[in-house]
Amino acid sequence: MTDLSPHTPDWWRQAVVYQVYPRSFADADGDGLGDLRGITGRLPHLAALGVDALWLSPFYPSELADGGYDIADHRDVDPRLGTLADFDALAAEAHRLGLKVIVDLVPNHTSHRHAWFQEALAAGPGSPARDRYVFRDGRGPAGEHPPTDWQSVFGGSAWQRVPDGQWYLHLFAREQPDLNWDHEEVHEDFRTTLRFWSDRGVDGFRVDVAHALAKDLAAPLRDLGGPELSGDDALARLPPGTHPFYDRDEVHAIYRDWRRVLDSYSPPRTAVAEAWVPGARRALYARPDELNQAFNFDYLQAPWDADTIRRIVTDSLATARAVGASATWVLSNHDVVRHPSRLRLPAGTDENAWLLSDGRTPPVDEEAGLRRARAATLLMLALPGSSYVYQGEELGLPEVADLPVEVLQDPLWEQTGRTHKGRDGCRVPLPWTTTGPSYGFGAAGAWLPQPPSFARYAVEAQDGVQGSTLELYRTALRLRRKLLDGEELTWEPDTPPGVLAFTRSDAWRCVTNLSDVPVPLPPGELLLGSAPPDEDGHLAPDTTVWLA
Repeated sequence: MTDLSPHTPDWWRQAVVYQVYPRSFADADGDGLGDLRGITGRLPHLAALGVDALWLSPFYPSELADGGYDIADHRDVDPRLGTLADFDALAAEAHRLGLKVIVDLVPNHTSHRHAWFQEALAAGPGSPARDRYVFRDGRGPAGEHPPTDWQSVFGGSAWQRVPDGQWYLHLFAREQPDLNWDHEEVHEDFRTTLRFWSDRGVDGFRVDVAHALAKDLAAPLRDLGGPELSGDDALARLPPGTHPFYDRDEVHAIYRDWRRVLDSYSPPRTAVAEAWVPGARRALYARPDELNQAFNFDYLQAPWDADTIRRIVTDSLATARAVGASATWVLSNHDVVRHPSRLRLPAGTDENAWLLSDGRTPPVDEEAGLRRARAATLLMLALPGSSYVYQGEELGLPEVADLPVEVLQDPLWEQTGRTHKGRDGCRVPLPWTTTGPSYGFGAAGAWLPQPPSFARYAVEAQDGVQGSTLELYRTALRLRRKLLDGEELTWEPDTPPGVLAFTRSDAWRCVTNLSDVPVPLPPGELLLGSAPPDEDGHLAPDTTVWLA
């Protein structure tokens, strides 16, 4: 069996990692905002769930212009969330419970409140302080136009003008100025950050926007041919590695440098890249001398279709294997519509339009969505590699699509002229109890309102209840740990249309019915099912089983 003990250097290869969005997990001080002490108090929930590690989304000082990803100090804790002593206590308790700790690293940009950026603004054009960021003169007789047509991920120009007339680059919110990774001080500062958290016992890092650090800043800066070609479309049409700010070949020198830092610890610290790039390019971030893994967004974005999922799984395993990495699988995170809702939307649905309709057009049957989500979860957990679980999915939480616009916090809402509702619906604080002003999240209300339906999804409502989603996750993770052996699968031939079936070693196999009709249940001892067989003993639609 695969060794997943905490002291194994390769513990991450088939780990289950639980993502915690700190502001929405648990509130210890009753101010409506989740905090580090709240997380520490709820760590027994993660230990009982059976995950191997927790990944903390940003908890650093931030004005929350982008949900904490606008960081004013990469080596401190936001005082609203706690202190460094609180972080140390969290890490110590996690390790006592056998949990690894992974933290977010955000190297593409800082907050505009960061000391470096404030120094750059005060120093003026041409100063060494400005060279740590990407400042340029504008175009036009008076420099009144942005230096290029590059667009922000959040909408509009990726350039913001400052009072002295220069412009700075921000691929995300204007409060998130991009760092200049051609500058040695930037490299050294992040080496220091890696060591700072590794010295405090952190076991690994999730690297935000890992594909965007290296940029072609040679004069004159290149336009991309129009705002509509500034993002993924341009990445797809340009030769690999040549986009001016995404997935440039030079970015890999940064991660080879980081690997030397990470390997200086015993055991070596791990890292996973958030790189929104095609599969073959994604694998480059997980080469042995770079980061350990890269998130598999092809799988996250896959429709509920057997042929598509089979192709993505096959390709993902092959690309990871080619560089000696293990594959990663994820169904939900802090940036996407929760999968119990997303997987029930008809193919081709505009998710933003659906959110703008408050989830009414088209309507999503919560019960049917949860059934499909449970099947998707057992399928994911049976695949070779690491599974990343987003907080609350073990409860079956759906997307909160009907948040009133007056409570929205995501900068997407304002920066797109109130045309994109954003990601708040997947960030609503967790329900722990069936009653209370925030269903046990804290002593008072929550920073985003929870719907009354959260009471039936609460941990208290599901704990110990046979057949509940929480107990399904607990059972699946316990079984998975016992069954893991190797990192291969073998697709079974001659399966009915719409059915996925594969074998993991000689011990077990996974069968998922993604079709609309029941199919015969294959022979074998039923170890676990996302739903029981139907009255005829068939595998019902939207059901996964594990068989001995």
